[in-house]
Amino acid sequence: MRKLPIIHATRDVTDSHFLHVEQVDLEFSNGERRTYERLKGSGLGAVIIVPMLDDETVLLVREYGGGVGRYELGLPKGRLDQDETAEQGAERELKEEIGYGAHKLKILHNLSLSPSYMTHMAHVVLAQDLYPEKLVGDEPEELEVVRWKMSELHTLLGRDDVTEGRSIAALFMAREYLAGRFRKS
Repeated sequence: MRKLPIIHATRDVTDSHFLHVEQVDLEFSNGERRTYERLKGSGLGAVIIVPMLDDETVLLVREYGGGVGRYELGLPKGRLDQDETAEQGAERELKEEIGYGAHKLKILHNLSLSPSYMTHMAHVVLAQDLYPEKLVGDEPEELEVVRWKMSELHTLLGRDDVTEGRSIAALFMAREYLAGRFRKS
């Protein structure tokens, strides 16, 4: 197990280069008025990728989660760059985080993080027919790549280091898609 990073300081930030708080004045159909606050991402969206090494094996990454203060096992993901499609962003993130590209990419659906107070959406992308190719990414340390059998997703859920809801949802979406039981309507 890796040693956790040292936290040197914490501070409140009104706005950051990543998120800012936005107030929205609403009036509902019954005449009730409310002001909602939401976190608004400054990016262009994001991707979360389900990279299939073969028909049964998904590649996961172990990465430090600053929000929870520990290493988490989940899917590769990242923000989209300017003028980048979801497929292009998925291809780039795969190469940066796990050292593979994909000949076949399929957008399965979109996931919100917390629709009550965040605008953030992520494209769920299934990556198949992988080939080795590495790009330099922006991670502060090399990510550990972990192979996991899709038939063992139920055991993944019981792990203390698997809590990221988007990864869990995307894995089950991919499993159902690959089994022919899921199609976006």
